[in-house]
Amino acid sequence: MTDSAPPPASPAQPRNPLHGMTLEAILTALVDAYGWQGLDERIPLRCFAFEPSIKSSLKLLRKTPWAREKVEGLYLFMLREQRRDEQGRGRG
Repeated sequence: MTDSAPPPASPAQPRNPLHGMTLEAILTALVDAYGWQGLDERIPLRCFAFEPSIKSSLKLLRKTPWAREKVEGLYLFMLREQRRDEQGRGRG
């Protein structure tokens, strides 16, 4: 009888910044960075403009794939900008 470990459930994605991130964590980070108004300016969605909340936004984003893609894309952009700013400060 051999004692082998089962294969991992999903392949590791060390280079994917979205791997392991929940939609709620992504949205919260964007709100912290841009605020609701800034988020609405970048991705004009009613849930960001009128009585915005994490709960109502998550409800829409989970049902609307194109909106979720835009939010994830903005999150990736934000990460790139943060890295660029950190690298710029390191040089000065």
